[in-house]
Amino acid sequence: MEKITVLILLLTFFNSSCAQSNDVQEVEEGYGFEIVSSELEIPWGIDFFEDGSMILTEKEGNIYLFSNGNLTQVNNAPEVIVKGQGGLLDVKLHPNFKENAFVYFSFASNGGSGELANTKIVRAKLNGNRLTNIKEIYTAQPLTDKPYHFGSRIEFDDEGHLYFSVGDRGNRDENPQDITRDGGKIYRLNDDGSIPHDNPFVNNNGAKKAIFSYGHRNPQGMEIHPETRKIWIHEHGPKGGDEINIIEAGKNYGWPVISFGINYDGSVLTEKTEKEGMEQPLLHWTPSIAPSGMTFVTSDKYPELKGHLLVGSLKFSYLELCELEGENVKQRKKILKNIGRLRSVKQSPDGFIYAGVEGVGVIKILPKS
Repeated sequence: MEKITVLILLLTFFNSSCAQSNDVQEVEEGYGFEIVSSELEIPWGIDFFEDGSMILTEKEGNIYLFSNGNLTQVNNAPEVIVKGQGGLLDVKLHPNFKENAFVYFSFASNGGSGELANTKIVRAKLNGNRLTNIKEIYTAQPLTDKPYHFGSRIEFDDEGHLYFSVGDRGNRDENPQDITRDGGKIYRLNDDGSIPHDNPFVNNNGAKKAIFSYGHRNPQGMEIHPETRKIWIHEHGPKGGDEINIIEAGKNYGWPVISFGINYDGSVLTEKTEKEGMEQPLLHWTPSIAPSGMTFVTSDKYPELKGHLLVGSLKFSYLELCELEGENVKQRKKILKNIGRLRSVKQSPDGFIYAGVEGVGVIKILPKS
């Protein structure tokens, strides 16, 4: 009887571990794509105007408007530091853009001098093809010469709060678990950069009041769920242990105390994959896919994808379908293979899905033939 009990426990552990990592299945055939603009080398961020035209960021520091097949450069772009993983990152239109013309950007900034940098968020008004009234919303501190883990995605919730991510900036031992320091965090602000009165750490002495959650490594995907309206993110792990997480106020998501990954040299980073007081990921990718960009599909143009999540893979150059059952990923599939490093994925107002692909440009995903 003892042997049977042990065997059942081992099988239960094995099955739950496998369910959480969910090995990717076969390719979902029948999807294609067309290149709508090949002029951007590393298209990092995409957002859409009501009429379906786009605003795009290019890592090198350029901002573009794309409409009816024409690409127009936006003047007076903020000064960015292009260094390693840093550069011009995400873009997000204000929910009331039609009334206020506000647009938000995340990028690597040196504060005007030197080679040190950290993630910065600014708000500007878009007047035609020019930015005006540029206002600093947040700059993570301290500036550092580390060339990686800047994050950074931007999202709004239904109350108009601005969320954004900042990676741990390569300082895993100090930043992610310390709420008095920037880095390895999801932040929440009012749209003007002020601190919401109900942020989780507003009454903690010394805490960064903008922090909404902590214990993150390098989140490069963020999207609000179309039904639950919760904020979902994904983030890069080390070697293994990329994660999808649903963000809640004040929660600790564990990095680097718990992780399903190891160091790049193969050595053990941590022996813990769970700990009391730290959140478990909804999904972990082991091996890593290096996720970037994500979108929930609500469009009838892709009936097989509707209700599920799409994620770009930098490492393996494919678009991944995460089939959802509530808040669980029940299966993973490849939608498009070998198309390049997918940096951003976004559904447009007309229901089509677009993606930014490094070295390719901006592509439109064609429904199943």
